[in-house]
Amino acid sequence: MKAMIIEKYGKQVPFAIAEQPMPTVGEHDVLVEIHAASLNPIDFKIKEGKMKFLLNYKFPLILGNDFSGVVVKVGSRVNTWKPGDEVYGRPRKNRIGTLAEFIAVHEDDIWLKPQNLTFEEAASIPLIGLTTYQAFVDILKLQKGQKILIHAGSGGVGTFAIQLAKQMGAFVATTASDKGYELVKSLGADLIINYKQENFEEKLTGYDAVFDTLGGEALEKSFRVLKPGGQIVSISGMPNARFGKEAKLGWVKTAILSIVGRKIKALEKKYHTRYHFLFMKPSGSQLKVIKEFMEEGLIKPVIDKVFPLKEVGEAFQYLESGRAKGKVVIRIK
Repeated sequence: MKAMIIEKYGKQVPFAIAEQPMPTVGEHDVLVEIHAASLNPIDFKIKEGKMKFLLNYKFPLILGNDFSGVVVKVGSRVNTWKPGDEVYGRPRKNRIGTLAEFIAVHEDDIWLKPQNLTFEEAASIPLIGLTTYQAFVDILKLQKGQKILIHAGSGGVGTFAIQLAKQMGAFVATTASDKGYELVKSLGADLIINYKQENFEEKLTGYDAVFDTLGGEALEKSFRVLKPGGQIVSISGMPNARFGKEAKLGWVKTAILSIVGRKIKALEKKYHTRYHFLFMKPSGSQLKVIKEFMEEGLIKPVIDKVFPLKEVGEAFQYLESGRAKGKVVIRIK
C-alpha cells in the first residue's frame, strides 16, 4: 500500500510516499480502506519528537491520528462490522498511521460514520470530537448554565468545542482574532475576546471551567479567570503527576512530571482550582454519540482546506502556520 512516511524525527524532516506492507489484521481488528484523514497538532508534535516522553515509535513511521473509510476485512472474532461498512475512527496511540491507503484498527475504536457527512467531513471529527467530549463530559461534567472559556475558538478543536458546549447549555467565551470572529460567532460563542487587542484574564472572572488548547502563558493566565473550585482541562499543557499515575507511566516518569509540574500545582493551590491534562482515548461508543449529534445537525464539521496525500508536507506547513480556521483534511481516495 502507499503511505506517507518519515524516517526520523525533526521539524525539517521531509515526508516521502513509499510502498509499505499491508497491515496485519488481528482477530479483533478491522481493516479499513482509508478515504480521508485529518491533521491535528499532535501530528507535528510527534513528527518533531516532542511526544517521545509519552509515545515511542519505530521508523519508518506513518503519521495520522484519525480517518474515515470503508471496511474491507474483519478479524475472526469481529461480529459488529462487515466489509462495506462506512466508518470513522481514531486508532490507538500505538497504532497510528492514517496517512496511508489502509489501516488495521481495533473493532472498539471505530463507529459508522455520520450518514450526512462526506468522507472528508467525517475524517475531520474523531480526534477533536473525542477530545472535547472526554473533556466536557468525562472530566468537567459540564452543566447547563455554567461558564466556560474555550481558547482558540476558530481552531480545529475550538470549532467543535464551542458547538458541544452550547449543546450542553453552557455560556461560552472564546478567544479569536479578527479573521476568526465571524466563524466563532456563527458557531454560537456568547462572548468573543480578540486576543490581539484584549487580555482575556482581565476581561473574565468567575468561570467554572477553561478548555486550554494553547498551553504555556495562556494556560497559566487561565487560572485567574476561574472561580474557587473551577477546573482547567488542557491538551497542550504539561502532563502532571496525577496524569502519570492514571496513565501508569511508572514511578520514574511520574516523579519527573511531579517536578516539572510544580508551577501548575502552585497555581492550583493559589486559586483553589483543579488542573487536568487530557490525553484522549479512542472510543467507538463515544463516536456513536457524536454521530448522533452530527446527523441531527446539532454540530457541524468545519473544514478549512483539503489537500491530496502527495501534498502532506504543504498541509503540515499550513496547519503549523496557525492560519487554519477549522480542520485541515487529507484526501486519500
